[in-house]
Amino acid sequence: MLYIHCINNTLGASVKDDHLNKKQNRRMEQSDKLIKDLESIITADTVLFFDLDGTLVDTNLANFLSYKKAIISVTKSNHDLTYNSEKRFNRSSLKNAVPNLTENEYERIIQEKEEYYNDFLNETKLNAETTEILFKYSKTNKTVLVTNCRKDRAMTTLKYFGLDDKFSNIFYREFGDNGEKINKFQNAILKLGVPPNLIIAFENEESEIEDARNAGITIINLTNLYKR
Repeated sequence: MLYIHCINNTLGASVKDDHLNKKQNRRMEQSDKLIKDLESIITADTVLFFDLDGTLVDTNLANFLSYKKAIISVTKSNHDLTYNSEKRFNRSSLKNAVPNLTENEYERIIQEKEEYYNDFLNETKLNAETTEILFKYSKTNKTVLVTNCRKDRAMTTLKYFGLDDKFSNIFYREFGDNGEKINKFQNAILKLGVPPNLIIAFENEESEIEDARNAGITIINLTNLYKR
């Protein structure tokens, strides 16, 4: 019985490995095809806009752990927080996960979260397909970082992965005159004076993808290249 059990475990592991290999091969084939598609539409005048969090670098786990450490520091309780890799923990998540925070506690958590981010840089990872495009076209085209990330955290992340010298221009988090959220793509377009029809944008957040469309950008993302 033990022999049969070992055979079953071996077969199970083999099937799992085959599945992972096939999945990886499919991703590589899709990536190669998409890069070829890019090559067919990119010209010397094309400008590439890249988001940072979730697009070039997966920072979700580092972000969550930074929040968790800050929450414990301020409230002296971990509140049974559970990491969800499919959803980025943000300020709205904080209010839902830790109700009844005072405004002072809320602001302290936000501040400390930024300070703790460096402790979890090792939990960040590059998104290979998007960074491959950045490395390739930073040599021939204008490549622009357009992020809602604060300058210090953005530069820390970029330097950690050796990406800080890959951009012609960098636009960090900005707010309007009354503190309202601005369309980061529209802001970059206005400051650079680049026609939207010359831009290809890479962005993972649905709300930001909508902002890119509203700014007149019609080609968005490595994984769903399309023209509108």
